[in-house]
Amino acid sequence: MSSSILLSHPLSPHLHLPKPKFRPSIPSKLSNFELKNVSLRPPLNSSSTDAPRKLRNLVLARVAETEAERSEASSSLIGEDSAEFVLSAQKISSWIYFTLVLGVVLYILDVVWIDNSTGFGKAFVDAVSSVSGSPEVAMLALVSIFALVHSGLASLRDAGEKLIGERAFRVLFAGVSLPLAVTTVVYFINHRYDGVQFWQLQGTPGLHELVWFANFVSFLFLYPSTFNLLEVAAVDKPKMHLWETGIMRITRHPQMVGQIIWCLAHTIWIGNSVTAAASVGLIAHHLFGVWNGDRRLAIRHGEAFEAVKSRTSVIPFAAILDGRQKLPEDYYKEYLRLPYISITALTLGAYFAHPLMQAASFGLHW
Repeated sequence: MSSSILLSHPLSPHLHLPKPKFRPSIPSKLSNFELKNVSLRPPLNSSSTDAPRKLRNLVLARVAETEAERSEASSSLIGEDSAEFVLSAQKISSWIYFTLVLGVVLYILDVVWIDNSTGFGKAFVDAVSSVSGSPEVAMLALVSIFALVHSGLASLRDAGEKLIGERAFRVLFAGVSLPLAVTTVVYFINHRYDGVQFWQLQGTPGLHELVWFANFVSFLFLYPSTFNLLEVAAVDKPKMHLWETGIMRITRHPQMVGQIIWCLAHTIWIGNSVTAAASVGLIAHHLFGVWNGDRRLAIRHGEAFEAVKSRTSVIPFAAILDGRQKLPEDYYKEYLRLPYISITALTLGAYFAHPLMQAASFGLHW
């Protein structure tokens, strides 16, 4: 009895009151539908019937204004305008210096690496090829060596620039990467028809035109920093840019997309094991570059990169299709620029210069 009285006492510390089954909630924000249908009663003794309507219109106008501000803020440019070339901002002296630097670099590359009588290129290729008698293994090894050095130095860019400066690090980066890239390209040209033949589709009607078009399009997916020739040659101080317009609206990693297109086109056309080995190595290298590139940009640009990342995509057109990327009405103008016109001309020129490139590669006997 005493225990029942104690448990029923309102001051008992052991008393367990039943919890309410629901808790009324107050909406923090009304939708347009709710605002349109809400009934606002005029105050007592008021003959005005326009007050509720004016209040509703005022609230709706403010909501629309806020949404417009948010939309404008989300579409504002945070990164840089890619492939921009302002003729009035160019200095003749800079381009003269660029021409001289390019000439000196090509001369040194020829003497130190390409010329078989003075350079180390052939000895390097022979050393890699001697590991295995398989051209597939040699091809994959050359691609892997280039990828390791290229991506490795790119990962060390922040530390390297602090240590020796932006221009000096760019010279080091190019001086090591360029000979390895040339070696890989020359070996591919010389051995592209070696190995095991998987299929032979070169006589298929329309395939040549399809492969040609795919290769042409692949060069339009060059990363925008490639267009900054003065920075590439260290005439201007190299920067790690955060691009956002042009090809970056389609994919945040255009170099990867272009390389995959190029590899698939060549593998379909040639159809053998050496081309497949080269394609596997190149695609793997660029897929790694997707992760590594985002990582480096996040370190360098922080929240600005995260904002650009949120409205771009790795997979082409994905951000556009899901609404994160809004293309401006004059989007085509972002391609009507000198860098893209130059790339178009160079791509066409490279196609017609294929016989010269092949003859030069065969002459090296790599």
